[in-house]
Amino acid sequence: MITPVHLCGGSGTRLWPLSRQSYPKQFAPLIGDQSLFQASAQRLSGPDYAPPLVLTNADFRFIVTEQLAAVGVAAGAVLIEPEGRNTAPAVLAAALYLAQTDPEALMLVAPSDHVVPDAAAFRAAVAAGVPAARAGQLVTFGIKPLRAETGYGYLELAEDPGDFSARPLSLSRFVEKPGAERAAEMLATNTFLWNAGIFLFTAQTIIDAFIVHAPDLSAPVNAAVSGARVDLGFLRLAPAPWGEAANISLDYAVMERAKNLSVVPFAAGWSDLGGWDAVWRELGPDGRGVVTNGSATAIDCDNTLLRSEDPKLALVGIGLSDIIAIAMPDAVLVVKANRAQDVKQAVAALSAQSAPQATTFPKDHRPWGWFDCLGDGKGFQVKRIVVHPGAALSLQSHTHRAEHWIVVEGTAKVTIDGSEKLVSENQSVYVPLGAVHRLENPGKVPMVLIEVQTGSYLGEDDITRYEDIYARE
Repeated sequence: MITPVHLCGGSGTRLWPLSRQSYPKQFAPLIGDQSLFQASAQRLSGPDYAPPLVLTNADFRFIVTEQLAAVGVAAGAVLIEPEGRNTAPAVLAAALYLAQTDPEALMLVAPSDHVVPDAAAFRAAVAAGVPAARAGQLVTFGIKPLRAETGYGYLELAEDPGDFSARPLSLSRFVEKPGAERAAEMLATNTFLWNAGIFLFTAQTIIDAFIVHAPDLSAPVNAAVSGARVDLGFLRLAPAPWGEAANISLDYAVMERAKNLSVVPFAAGWSDLGGWDAVWRELGPDGRGVVTNGSATAIDCDNTLLRSEDPKLALVGIGLSDIIAIAMPDAVLVVKANRAQDVKQAVAALSAQSAPQATTFPKDHRPWGWFDCLGDGKGFQVKRIVVHPGAALSLQSHTHRAEHWIVVEGTAKVTIDGSEKLVSENQSVYVPLGAVHRLENPGKVPMVLIEVQTGSYLGEDDITRYEDIYARE
């Protein structure tokens, strides 16, 4: 059995404004109706695969389990990283966790935000790499390049790949992202692959590789795993030793130094969706190179991507060429297609202005459901709140605001200063300032209510929690 190890803690700033720190691209339905994370989980499931091991941060832990449940995949374990330390510590933590029960466990490390249209072909490529991994090789997967891409690292083969069929080949070296001229030269040689950042090895093989090539990581990551504590079914790595681990990628820490390397070519289609230009390619432009998504309309446009993420926000482009335009309820991006890799500059500029759009997604996901803001003004704010069946908000109070709740779908169980009542559709309830209250959904369908807040301060930090079934600090 192969244990998929899904890494899903990144922020994906090059796909802003859809991807943000509070809700990054792996959880968004960029291609089709499923999120990239859900598609990855389903791709790496089946009779040859064990339940997945997921590494993420505390903010995403409930999103991970909710999205896995929605596609019928049960997580084997979810490890919570106290802070992002790049891929090397994460992979070592996963290996140490698996080695506790089976040092020879095969682990397939895969980013959770890639697109692989042919899942069966990818599973076949993984199967082709299993004998080499069992024999103690560090197996990586390289993509047959389709163009002189400057946004990817490369793998130089030590032998001719022939027809690029999936079988282990000797790897000569890792190559950093090249310039345009060098990328064209490498494409012409037919002995370079795109580095997909996907790896297959046994837990003990990669642990041994860390001991040899990155010994400084072994002690802090070992301590973080051995000191981990269970929290509502998640495993929180110990924060103090984890913070001492170097912030370094697996490539730099181990793979570029190791000698026991093999690479399996893959030629059946792949993208890391590293920018809006990649999304444009994957969505399949029409004869004029145009892609529209959502409530977007293109009139006399060429080589253009128009995407609206709000059905009530119509995006119309007229006479555009080589333009990418992404419309969200709170932000709009317009960029020349050849500058798609520079979108992260927008995030930096907005962050410098302390603009919430830089990091905060307009739909705020919580363990119990989500909410968004429908409108606000001086002394008031109107929210839509959706609570999952059986879920409950914390028992809480506010110092600066009162709340009016109107149920529009389902039934709410409301607790106010110890008194409980059921509030059904078209009914409302008032929560006075300072009252200790809780909102629950006792039903079997999502509960939707409109919340009108009034007060002198309406920030999300005006919450005193007394009880919380999700153990949020």
